[in-house]
Amino acid sequence: MAGNGAPIGVFDSGLGGLTTVRELRRLLPGEDIVYFGDTGRVPYGTRGVETIVEYAKQDIAFLLSQNVKYVIAACGTVSSTLPESITDRLPVPYLGVVPSAARAAAAATRTGRIGVIGTPATIHSRSYEKALRALAPQAQITATPCPLFVPLVENGYFGRDNQVTRLVAQDYLKEVKAAGVDTLILGCTHYPLIAPILGDLMGPDVTLIDPGREAARTARTWLEEQGLLRDGQSGEAHYFVSDSTDSFRQLAGWFLGEYAGGEVRRIRVDDCRLELEEEARA
Repeated sequence: MAGNGAPIGVFDSGLGGLTTVRELRRLLPGEDIVYFGDTGRVPYGTRGVETIVEYAKQDIAFLLSQNVKYVIAACGTVSSTLPESITDRLPVPYLGVVPSAARAAAAATRTGRIGVIGTPATIHSRSYEKALRALAPQAQITATPCPLFVPLVENGYFGRDNQVTRLVAQDYLKEVKAAGVDTLILGCTHYPLIAPILGDLMGPDVTLIDPGREAARTARTWLEEQGLLRDGQSGEAHYFVSDSTDSFRQLAGWFLGEYAGGEVRRIRVDDCRLELEEEARA
């Protein structure tokens, strides 16, 4: 296992995972972070399971080539579809955003009525429902796919006053509002960028769960327990994408806020191959 000086690896289908990087940099300021955004193949959420799994394996293989000590799938779609038969055999710990967000939602709800919004792949996998059922068996869960949110966010349509995204959100949120949920899981790391719109539409009595923030909290706890937390304030972030770096620079400031800045490089991820532990011993 890599030592505490090694970076944390984070990946997503696009740039939404930068909301997780923002939270990691806030909560773990001493950690170096390697981020890969698969901007050339975004979105994952409308693709088939086999394609999502193959893409995720390539993404993880790239991060492992950077000698990371911990891998975070800052992608609700991957977290919902990548099987444990793969994640359990990785040479470093792996964290998906689903378990930590589900725990936060189960703790936050007052009525047991919990909503989940996510990509079609995330919702159809029922991953959040399964995780919530294990934590709160009596919970009433309403899950709704929101396929347009990722492309809207990736194209900059996320200002609070953006009428296009607001109209789309009004339509998508009808079911969870009708169900009377008091807690709403933003089941994709892109969605915190439109949280102001979602919060306006859901009302002040509904708690929004940010999966990136919850994943960062979980990562911090684990690294502390394992003695792998890097102290200090001097951590750096290194960014990689599979498409134009120009689009990254354009959007990163919005996703990262005060933590924006840093070099970004374009890579070919198609050639990355994941070698799992059992395969290595064969």
